[in-house]
Amino acid sequence: MNTPQDTGGVSFWQAFRFWLRLGCVSFGGPAGQIAIMHQELVEKRRWISERRFLHALNYCMLLPGPEAQQLATYIGWLMHKRLGGIVAGALFVLPSLAILVAVSWLYLAFGDVPLVAGLFYGIKPAVTAIVAQAAHRIGGRALKNRALWAIAIAAFVAIFVLHLPFPLTVAAAALAGWLGGHYTPQYFQAGGGHAAAQASYGPALIDDHTPTPAHAHFRWAGLLGVVLAGLVLWALPMAALTLYFGWQHTLTQMGWFFTKAALLTFGGAYAVLPYVYQGAVGQYGWLTPTQMVDGLALGETTPGPLIMVVAFVGFVGGYVKGVFGPDSLFLAGTVAACLVTWFTFLPSFVFILAGGPLVESTHGNLKFTAPLTGITAAVVGVIVNLALFFAYHVLYRPAPQGGTIDWIALAIALAAAVALFKFKRGVIEVIVGSALIGCVLSLSGLAG
Repeated sequence: MNTPQDTGGVSFWQAFRFWLRLGCVSFGGPAGQIAIMHQELVEKRRWISERRFLHALNYCMLLPGPEAQQLATYIGWLMHKRLGGIVAGALFVLPSLAILVAVSWLYLAFGDVPLVAGLFYGIKPAVTAIVAQAAHRIGGRALKNRALWAIAIAAFVAIFVLHLPFPLTVAAAALAGWLGGHYTPQYFQAGGGHAAAQASYGPALIDDHTPTPAHAHFRWAGLLGVVLAGLVLWALPMAALTLYFGWQHTLTQMGWFFTKAALLTFGGAYAVLPYVYQGAVGQYGWLTPTQMVDGLALGETTPGPLIMVVAFVGFVGGYVKGVFGPDSLFLAGTVAACLVTWFTFLPSFVFILAGGPLVESTHGNLKFTAPLTGITAAVVGVIVNLALFFAYHVLYRPAPQGGTIDWIALAIALAAAVALFKFKRGVIEVIVGSALIGCVLSLSGLAG
């Protein structure tokens, strides 16, 4: 059997077809998406070795943004230069964007239909359990000592009790990590988070000892070129929105808000959702708390990064605000969803294409990793806050004379938690099962 070396490598169009297929089947959140890439690229196709794959993944874990999408961008860049990276990262996102635009419109147009309402009635309690599982999973990996536990608890108190802004919480955690790395480095050594690269699946196209490709060597001109291109690609649409619509217009504010969100997504989508909620629901009123929960439910059931829930936020905001008038609601929602996606993911491409050649010089250096270790610990507290947020809005029915618990929704949430924690069922299985239960309950008139 020929190895990749024997066949002369992988052509750009072979890779293009793989990245397109990956974008259409990448369910299961970042853990599931990384597992799919590992199985396909490391074990089956042998495009990259286990050690090189994990090296790239560890770098992506240090960055703000969706690590699975950035990993695809990194490997695409390593194989086929900048165009390969752009194609790999874009195809990881575009199928999800198209699907979310369609289902967001169906949600707004037919959300009150009993069958659709039943789907969401079953899915939302399951999402509450999924978020709780995320906190447990990340906490088990990140909170290795008392110092990191203290940061996690402090972050939870800051968000849940003191209602401090998410960026301030992240900055404080980074400062705690930097100080800890300086004065008590034993508590802030990178834990690795991923299994050691011991498995061997045979020779790979990009193997452990394959020399770094010429295009991946660090050059100041290359770094400055990527950064400048990124700034231009951000500034042109932002300037156009400001000049045409004005700074206070919904679309302009979406571009600015999600630019900030993109730079704060340390720890993935679960970590940044409280910040998105604070802005999109509390500050701008682009959607309601219930719609935010529904959006996360949709994000869990579609391929692509979970942070693609921002496309739902954009679509609902543009649609509800009627930014192009009452006769162009679908167009308004679609433009807003595309705009939000652009500003959310543009920094991820810049981080990979600019920082990729610098990976070797920063990897394992405590002064770089300790602040991010602190942020990762804080993310656990933030996700616990998010789980309580979803639990309140899904399981509790507020009323003027005192609210009541939705016991049926609570039962679905508990069943989903048992399936996830005890029986180790996949996220998609749990969501599909919960959606079917919700449909049956809605059609029988038992749903709340």
